[in-house]
Amino acid sequence: MPQSVDARAEKKPSRIQLRNRRKILEAALDVFSQHGFRGATLDQIAEAAGLSKPNMLYYFDNKEAIHVELLSALMAEWLAPLEVMDPDGEPLEELLGYIRRKMQMSRTYPRESRLFANEIIQGAPRIGPDLNQRLKPLFDEKCALIRIWMQAGKLTPMDPGHLIFSIWAITQHYADFEAQVQVLMPDSAVAWDTAMQHVETMFRTLLSAE
Repeated sequence: MPQSVDARAEKKPSRIQLRNRRKILEAALDVFSQHGFRGATLDQIAEAAGLSKPNMLYYFDNKEAIHVELLSALMAEWLAPLEVMDPDGEPLEELLGYIRRKMQMSRTYPRESRLFANEIIQGAPRIGPDLNQRLKPLFDEKCALIRIWMQAGKLTPMDPGHLIFSIWAITQHYADFEAQVQVLMPDSAVAWDTAMQHVETMFRTLLSAE
């Protein structure tokens, strides 16, 4: 019996198709993180991916479709370190663990961090719904948890929301301003080791209730 249109549409992509999609997204990540959404072009992405522009448009309808797919995957990665903060854990260590994870993400995924920063600076035109539907509930949940810990005397009292903002600002600085950090501290291995120690010591001192 011939396959229905729906069955054909649901056919899994081939290995070549999956490989080409990965190449496009990897190339787009480089281009978007360097030039932002407005400055990036399909020609730049196609050249970086080693594909013709018509071939690339077989996989994605336009530049925005590529950007949205990258941002959607990035949002899941960005939320994960906050999601694993354990309400039953030791409060100071849970927050310091979150800070370590954020620092490691900045070290491992600087392009992704810059992609996200560029989107937010532009007013979040493509990721706005994700901020409202995915980030905001998680942010509120973790702020409530941190407030409980503070009220129990386990952390220094302060505004939980602004504490999280401060963690983001400091940890993501090392990714978003990577070029500046590399000029000022050329030995990147030493710079990262001292950064990890400095940031942890700073927040441990700030948050310790004793």
